[in-house]
Amino acid sequence: MKIPHTQPLTLDQVAQVLSQAQAEGWGVSYLPQKHQLLIEKGTDWLAKLFLPWTCTWDAQQGISTNPDAHFSLVLVRAGQAAVGYFHQGQLIDHKVVRAYMVRQKQGKSQFKYLKTKGKSRSGSRIRLAETLLFFNDINERLRSYDAQFPMDFWGLSIGKTLWPLLFDAEIAPPFTSKTPQLIELPYHVAQASFEEVQEIGKRVNQYHLLRSELGMIALGLQGSPSVEQESEDW
Repeated sequence: MKIPHTQPLTLDQVAQVLSQAQAEGWGVSYLPQKHQLLIEKGTDWLAKLFLPWTCTWDAQQGISTNPDAHFSLVLVRAGQAAVGYFHQGQLIDHKVVRAYMVRQKQGKSQFKYLKTKGKSRSGSRIRLAETLLFFNDINERLRSYDAQFPMDFWGLSIGKTLWPLLFDAEIAPPFTSKTPQLIELPYHVAQASFEEVQEIGKRVNQYHLLRSELGMIALGLQGSPSVEQESEDW
């Protein structure tokens, strides 16, 4: 499970990249919506450095460790979700939520089947009720985290068709789609499982570097990025 076309960096390699950027006079700016550093040469971008969620960035002081980091991961797929709360990068609490919301023969969630004649049948009504409870359960756990801890980040992975069900649920999540601390996760989530929460929790606490073609030449780092389908959003 990797961010497409990136390579993990050690702290020494991060220092090397930032030192080279300073020496070359490249621009380094912080993108809070993705917790990244963008390195640019004039109008061309060279690299995007993903920062660990247990670290902070200051233009004067650079990267420093957050002594009291809190974040949550929310992984949602039709019929199953996994949420977790992390403190100082350690998974403290988690919950897996399941619901009968997928039509077995068609493999289609009931939400996608709303405008068909099937919605009047008892099975469909059960699936719709399960769907509403499903998102309420997810948001209830997230709201409990928000009530107890000063959350620095919310990491979210959810299909676009399910997006309105999460945000428009009777029990609303403790964030909106515009909340600055909300980050859409750049990882492929297959099952929304406890194991995936653990794995992604480790990944977001590492440095990852995404280089442009120009950055491949300009940045003198050893190693090459992993070969996976690239996401232009990242």
